[in-house]
Amino acid sequence: MQTIILTVVTLTALGAILAAALYMVAQRFRTEEDPRIDEVAALLPGANCGGCGFAGCRALAEAVVKSETMDNLYCPVGGSEVMQQVAACVGRTVEAREPMIAVVRCAGACSLRPPTSLYDGAASCRIEAALYKGETDCLYGCSGHGDCERACLFGALRIDAATGLPVVDEEKCTACGACVKACPKRIIELRKKGPKGCRVFVSCVNKDKGNVARKACKAACIACAKCSKACAFGAIAIEENIAYIDFTVCRLCRKCAAECPTGAIRVNGEWRMENGLAPSPLNFNP
Repeated sequence: MQTIILTVVTLTALGAILAAALYMVAQRFRTEEDPRIDEVAALLPGANCGGCGFAGCRALAEAVVKSETMDNLYCPVGGSEVMQQVAACVGRTVEAREPMIAVVRCAGACSLRPPTSLYDGAASCRIEAALYKGETDCLYGCSGHGDCERACLFGALRIDAATGLPVVDEEKCTACGACVKACPKRIIELRKKGPKGCRVFVSCVNKDKGNVARKACKAACIACAKCSKACAFGAIAIEENIAYIDFTVCRLCRKCAAECPTGAIRVNGEWRMENGLAPSPLNFNP
């Protein structure tokens, strides 16, 4: 009986000593958290999508409070309006940014990019891209398995059954960039949403030479340079057999789209088909 009592007393004393030691260590290394972190976190949307480059909204809030400037701190989901509120909360200023949106730089619908083989593996773009070139002769085109759709936390992407290509819901897209990271072919890009939603971009990333690219896909860019010659603002460059429109320079005149012989240049989500179907007209005057 005495042994039991002695054991209980010893363990109780040892527990009390360890508790006191832990308390002193906690007091010694205690750090006071800035209450503004909670205030900033409450202003953020709470999506925790990682679009800001941090693990979550609270991590961004900590960075905002601890950083001297807000130059590289931005929440794409909240946008400039939320960031203005955040800046006011911490007594800083932040430049307004134009809203961005995800665009799909592949016009290779099923009807324009005929299959030449059959993939019978896991329904994953990343897995298919790691195994072989794909079901068509275009090494660079969309695989259509929906990795981007599954990566989007906002339901802003879906794979169209008719074309096999991703479709972006402009109302839901927050430009978090999750779909960009998920796409192994790098066909999704964040671009300025544009005034009245007007965007002009080359919907092709095929770097093969013109005749090879054209054979693989009827809507491929063939690097003919007609678009760059038509652009009066120097917004279009031809590199690695592909044209690219710099959205920071583009004035949305849309002359390039009219010159493109394959319809690879998309205007506000429309593209010209091989049969001569023109894009829907835009009520927009830049």
